[in-house]
Parts: sequence; structure tokens; C-alpha cells
Amino acid sequence: MSKHIPISFEFFPPKTDVGAEKLKVVHQQLQLLQPEFFSITYGAGGSTRERTLAAIEEFNGKGAPVAPHLSCIGDDKARIAELLDLYKSQGINRIVALRGDLPSGQVGLGELPYAQDLVRFIREHAGDHFQIEVAAYPEMHPQADSFDQDIQRFIEKVQAGANAAITQFFFNPDAYFYFIDRLQKAGITIPVAPGIMPITNASNLIRFADGTGAEIPRWIRKQLAAYGDDSKSIQAFGHEVVLKLCERLIAGGAPSLHFYSMNHTEPTRQLVVDLGLA
Repeated sequence: MSKHIPISFEFFPPKTDVGAEKLKVVHQQLQLLQPEFFSITYGAGGSTRERTLAAIEEFNGKGAPVAPHLSCIGDDKARIAELLDLYKSQGINRIVALRGDLPSGQVGLGELPYAQDLVRFIREHAGDHFQIEVAAYPEMHPQADSFDQDIQRFIEKVQAGANAAITQFFFNPDAYFYFIDRLQKAGITIPVAPGIMPITNASNLIRFADGTGAEIPRWIRKQLAAYGDDSKSIQAFGHEVVLKLCERLIAGGAPSLHFYSMNHTEPTRQLVVDLGLA
């Protein structure tokens, strides 16, 4: 049995009424696992803003706290201040602060061009009300010029006021441990939760990885290709790979695990149960 550490889950705002009703059920089922919080994503330039707000309103106060994502690209300070005030009035005290992606057709980065600018603005506007989570990239941000530069950018987010971090998903635990070692040598000790992506569909996983710069090890790609359209074998293989990854991370001292649920109960629930974290 694994050491018992906190878990959390990420949702994205559903695009349809059917998706919204399904997510209510998923939320109820994952709530039984007693997560520390549920994070809810926010599209580039606030492109999912209304759906994000609807999801937050639906789940806030129903079990584990919600942690809205907040991205600064495409939003000005006034709009972000408005959201911070709204969240504060709703009793929300955790924010996932991200730079976000540049919306299609937008020129320029706006008033708050980088995540550290957003973190600093949240602190200036709301003081210490919010626990601020930021992103971490054990395999390096896809737009960083070097690993050293990426580490420095992370340090700047911590210096601006970040309390904790959640990583991009990865499948090489050594990348995570090396990243943590580099932070510790720089005097950075905030908790960094590994982001865990279940493997259920080969094409979807490869698309996510290609879009985010996450590395899928060659042996995993080869095995997924060998299974072809055999979804049961892919899911069984994926469960074993991610289970072993989580076991190594926990054994190595990861402070918590953050699961990218993709708005599904399984296979995340089974991973949590098999890890002894339920």
C-alpha cells in the first residue's frame, strides 16, 4: 500500500448541457475519494469564461473546494480583478494562476504577459486570501530557450507569491525528481504536485502531448501502436504504466497527486483505489 498523500482532480467546463449533467455525476463519484480540491480550467483569453463560472457555481460548496484556473493572456487587469472579487465573495480561496495560450488572432500579450505578472497582481489585489498554484514543467516549457531559463521563470513565480505548483503531465519520473532537485538547490521548497494523465486512448494521448510539449517515451508509443484498435488492451496497459509511475512518485516523496480526469470517473478512480489513496 502506498503512503497516503492528498489527491486532487482537474475538470474542464462542458460545452453542452449533456456534458454538464454527466460532469455532475463524475463530480459526485470522485468526491467519494475525498480529494483536497477540484480545479476547473479556463480557456485562452477567457474563451470558456461563462462555462467555467457555471461549473464553479455548480460545484462550489459541494464537498471538496473548487480551484478556478485563471489565465492572464487576453484578459486585462480590470477583468481579472472582477473575477478575483467574485471568487472571494463565493468563499473560494485557491486559484490556479497560468499564463495561458494566446487566443487566435490576438496580437500582443496584454497587461499581464506572464504568469509571474498574474501572481504578483493577485497578491497586490487580494493579499494573502488565495492559495496560488502555478504550473511546472519537469520536461521544460515548450517555449523555453533552456532548462536553466525555465527554472528561473519558475523561481520568479514563487518570488511573486506562488504557494504551490502542479506539473504538466509526464511519464518519466526521473524528469520530475531532477526538476525538484534543481528547485531545492535554488532554495525553492514549495510543494510541487505531479500532474497525472491516465492513458485510455492512444490518439488522444499523442494529440495532448504534441500540443503541450509533453514527452511520451518511445516504448510507450511503440506498445500503444502495437495494440492498434484494441481498446481493452490499451486501457489495461495504460493503467499499469500510470500506476507504476504514481507508485514511484509517492515513494520518491511527491507531496500529492493531481489527476487530469478528462471529465471521466474512470480510470482515475481505479488508480486512486489501487494506490491505496481512496
